[in-house]
Amino acid sequence: MEYKVVEVKENLLIENSQKARQLRDKLTKKGVYFINVMASPGSGKTTLLVNLINRLKNDYSIGVMEADIDGDVDAERIHKLTGVPSIQVHTSGACHLTAQMVEDAIDSFNIKDINLLILENVGNLVCPAEFDTGAHLNLVLLSIPEGDDKPLKYPLMFEVANIVAITKIDTLPAFNFDIEKCKNNIRYRNKDIDVYTISALKDEGIEELARAIRQKI
Repeated sequence: MEYKVVEVKENLLIENSQKARQLRDKLTKKGVYFINVMASPGSGKTTLLVNLINRLKNDYSIGVMEADIDGDVDAERIHKLTGVPSIQVHTSGACHLTAQMVEDAIDSFNIKDINLLILENVGNLVCPAEFDTGAHLNLVLLSIPEGDDKPLKYPLMFEVANIVAITKIDTLPAFNFDIEKCKNNIRYRNKDIDVYTISALKDEGIEELARAIRQKI
């Protein structure tokens, strides 16, 4: 029985990877750059995205997909505070999005009017890392309150990341968090990763992150 469970999961991941490659190629041909944002719940994903989008929206036509098990508060918040098109994607209980689910959600947009697509994935440091969404860039957030050891405990998330943002640095005095140790832990998993320290609340480090994303695009 255990063997069958493993085999089914492997087949699902293989099929998803193939679909993700097809979706990435399709978006590339249409001139759309796709960013997948992953992090734990409460890490500051939505707050960061509002700040980041307001810096990028004069340069790009942006569409946002907010993924959650239920509720639509994040999509409403993004649209209200940035003015960009935003849709909520309900996962029907799943803790991640597959490439097929992403493609179905993209169909809700008029994609020819968008050249930067952003997905705020389900809050989770495990499942979303296993499924390629078809994104060109994986942006992973790690907040100060979570602890500097998380890259050692959740290796795959940091292995698939292209950029890591250490968030909520304004809370640093309240926690036993070593930023340099955290950076070393991240680079232990991914030696070529770009790491930024930011506070969306205090507007610190956001412009450097926005500049890095512009360079990636």
